[in-house]
Amino acid sequence: MHGAKKKVTRSFGGAQDKNRNGPTNAIASIRPPTPVSSQPHKLILLDYLMKTTEQPSHYDNLEQLSTHDLLAHINAEDHVVPKVIKKILPSIERVVDAVYERMAKGGRLFYIGSGTSGRLGILDASECPPTYGVPAGWVIGIIAGGDRAIREAEEFAEDDEAQGWLDLEAHEANERDFVVGIAASGTTPYVIGAVKAARERGLGTAGITCNADAPLSQFVEFPIEAVVGPEFVTGSTRMKAGTAQKLILNMISTSVMIKLGRVHGNRMVDMKLSNSKLVDRGTRMIMEETGLAYAEAERMLLLHGSVRRALEENDKMNT
Repeated sequence: MHGAKKKVTRSFGGAQDKNRNGPTNAIASIRPPTPVSSQPHKLILLDYLMKTTEQPSHYDNLEQLSTHDLLAHINAEDHVVPKVIKKILPSIERVVDAVYERMAKGGRLFYIGSGTSGRLGILDASECPPTYGVPAGWVIGIIAGGDRAIREAEEFAEDDEAQGWLDLEAHEANERDFVVGIAASGTTPYVIGAVKAARERGLGTAGITCNADAPLSQFVEFPIEAVVGPEFVTGSTRMKAGTAQKLILNMISTSVMIKLGRVHGNRMVDMKLSNSKLVDRGTRMIMEETGLAYAEAERMLLLHGSVRRALEENDKMNT
């Protein structure tokens, strides 16, 4: 029975909560960190205790919860994310239009981040070629610490303020391109250093963070701040913050690709035919558009290499 263990209640206030151990808002009981001036990384501009992403969870005694209650509370927190995204759609819209403007003129889109944020950027970038048939160099994901950091944490890689731009330079980033810095905290030196240098050199810049008035936002043209609140596990920004970042990246890349003409109707007509499932999907798209039988639609797809080219050739044959 779920009632066998004491259910931990959720509270948003700062007053003492009798159903949990200690104050709901534990900030007052935490000793502040070393002042910024004596810390080695000058771009850590926000006090640790003021960042929403570091504030205590609305829940406590998590190890005492049943599996059902753990899942129910995580799910309740996840429901916050799309509501926050809805409120910041105008900020995302501005980024989409700015990215499209540059990519339509031959520019590229870069995502740069560290840890979870960097991995999410790489994920989004790596899915653009198979989904939309674009060259691998159109959308590029960069992570602090290099490719090894995709699978293993690279200690202190995110603290190198200068390395971000050096990693962009390795791809010959230039004024035609657009850089999106991704950092849940909005304080990551690697990311801030990258967008700051990029903006100084004429590249378009945006930042995705989950703290209000984050330093990252101050160094980009187009800030996106998805403040989703404290994490279920305090400070674990791979949870709500990561979900918010993934949704925003989906929206940016999908909308830009549609505007660049990489979707016909609602179909991925330029997708790469990299497996049997996608060949079957492409065949059925052609059938729906042309009325051809399966075998003939599949023959045309394999002959021309994409749904788009198969449809164009079919149109030529019938004009």
